[in-house]
Amino acid sequence: MRKEEKQEIVQALAEQIKSYGNFYITDTADLTVEKVNNIRRKCFEQGIVIQVAKNTLIEKALVEAGIDSEELRSVLKGASTLLFSETGNAPAKLIKQLRKEGDKPVLKAAYIQETAFVGDNQLNALVNLKSKDELIADVIAALQSPAKNVISALQSGGNTISGLVKALEERG
Repeated sequence: MRKEEKQEIVQALAEQIKSYGNFYITDTADLTVEKVNNIRRKCFEQGIVIQVAKNTLIEKALVEAGIDSEELRSVLKGASTLLFSETGNAPAKLIKQLRKEGDKPVLKAAYIQETAFVGDNQLNALVNLKSKDELIADVIAALQSPAKNVISALQSGGNTISGLVKALEERG
C-alpha cells in the first residue's frame, strides 16, 4: 500500500471517529468468512458501520481525530475491527447478541462520549448505558407524571379548588 493510500485511510477513519463520537475496537480474528459476513449484515441492519483497519492506521487516525488516549493505543494489537454508531450502547448490545453464538467478537475497547472503556469485562456496563434518546424519554416521563396527577385530580374532584385539593390529598 502506498503512502498516499494509507493517508487517505487515516483521514477517512479520523472523519468517522469525529462524526460518530462513539466507536468500539473489537477482535474478530480467526472468524470464518460466513461469520464475518453475518456480523456485517447485523451491523448494517442496526445502523452500525464496521471497518477493518491496521492498528498503525487506527492509531494515526486517533491522533488525527484529537484523541490522545494511551488506554486505546494499548489495545491495538492483533486484528482490530472498528464499529461506529450514533448510539453509544448499540455496538455493545450487538456484541453481546453475537457472543451467544460464539466467543467473538471480543471487546478490546470502546470510546463513548469522550470516555474510554478498556477490556471485554466492560461489555455489560456498556450494554447498560442509556442512549441519548432513552435519557430524553426518561426526562419526559418524569415531567409528565406530575402533570398527569393534576389533570386526573381536576377530572375526579370537579372543577373547584377545594375539589382539586381534596383529590390531590387523596392521591398522596
